[in-house]
Amino acid sequence: MNSRLTALLGTVVLLSACSSPPAAFSLTGATVDSTYWCPGGANDAPYTVNASLHARNDTSRTVTVSSATAEMTLDAIGGAWLEHVGDRYDAGAVDVSPKSVAAHSSATLAVTIPSTCTSALYGSGNSSFGDYGVTVRLVTSAGSFSVKASNEHEIRAA
Repeated sequence: MNSRLTALLGTVVLLSACSSPPAAFSLTGATVDSTYWCPGGANDAPYTVNASLHARNDTSRTVTVSSATAEMTLDAIGGAWLEHVGDRYDAGAVDVSPKSVAAHSSATLAVTIPSTCTSALYGSGNSSFGDYGVTVRLVTSAGSFSVKASNEHEIRAA
């Protein structure tokens, strides 16, 4: 009976070891610049939205970022905003730094997203705003990831 109990306990331990999750790479804690004041009289004036992502690499290999894209979705408007709620802006390829996360480490990834804004001259009418949800997509050596910022990016215009 004792040998059966020992064999059973050994099997349970072995199964428990086999069921542990594999080491993983993850992205969490995404945030973006909260507000941008579009200059008065601007017409498609370029500016950048800065995003920050927390990367955790629990794998035994360095994870490299091969490409990144970003999309902004208009979630809310106020005043005479030129776009409609639900409109999407595909920023295309975006810059990420650093481009790799060492094995068994964490890093904060800085993402630079190009955007533009248009605004009437200040004092010429009522102000308006657009609140955008921002999603960043990364293709890495550990797979593809999509993470939405926990806050919105607001553009304020005249």
